[in-house]
Amino acid sequence: MTTDSVRLHSPDPSTGADPTPPALVVASLGKCVQLPSGPLVILDDVGFTISRGDTVAIVGASGSGKSTLLSLMAGLDLPSSGSVVLHGQSLSTLDEDGRARVRAEKVGFVFQNFQLLPSLTALENVMLPLELRGDAEVEAPARAILAKVGLGERLGHYPRQLSGGEQQRVALARAFVTEPSLLFADEPTGNLDSHTGQAIIELLFALNAEAGTTLVLVTHDDHLAERCRHRLRLDAGRLVEDVRPADTRVGDGQAGA
Repeated sequence: MTTDSVRLHSPDPSTGADPTPPALVVASLGKCVQLPSGPLVILDDVGFTISRGDTVAIVGASGSGKSTLLSLMAGLDLPSSGSVVLHGQSLSTLDEDGRARVRAEKVGFVFQNFQLLPSLTALENVMLPLELRGDAEVEAPARAILAKVGLGERLGHYPRQLSGGEQQRVALARAFVTEPSLLFADEPTGNLDSHTGQAIIELLFALNAEAGTTLVLVTHDDHLAERCRHRLRLDAGRLVEDVRPADTRVGDGQAGA
């Protein structure tokens, strides 16, 4: 499937050209690994384009290639074929340090298992990406975003002292504190009970709408996927379905209800 076959943004009708580069362009993307038994194709000719400010869910059964696709889009792994262009920057033209700089400047992450550093407090975990980026002021924005996610009184607590829902709130704060233009979320409610997971979903979409961030969400949860404006389905490494609600306009950048 080529990039043009799944196009999630529209050109400027007056000029026929996009007014700004899209958030992501995935073109003919493939990933194949060599095993003793022979080559294993994980992704095969996947292509789509995502507008800035859009919300997109990537769904599919376990083993369909969802997490591999996310890693390639974020430049955490390199494809066997094809390309990923993130905000106009082709990741394949960058070395590892260059891809890390792009992530530090433009990308936030939320993971299923939170990925908090156990030796750091909630405040220190949220300050860390600002420190790594070299920001002059790190504590004030970290305190502010933790207060926004309801953890203003838990700044000095370590991950082991927090519930799963609280740890994911810290992870959300850490993801949004850098004001990323693009947020990747990999099964963000996978380790939470349904009630806590629903609260995290509401918080994620509220923060995303306020910040105007492009959200790319990998999930097996169709209920969560329905909150996104677009849904892409993978099956055995191939893109088999593109679903866009009929009552929404392509690329208007608003989060789903």
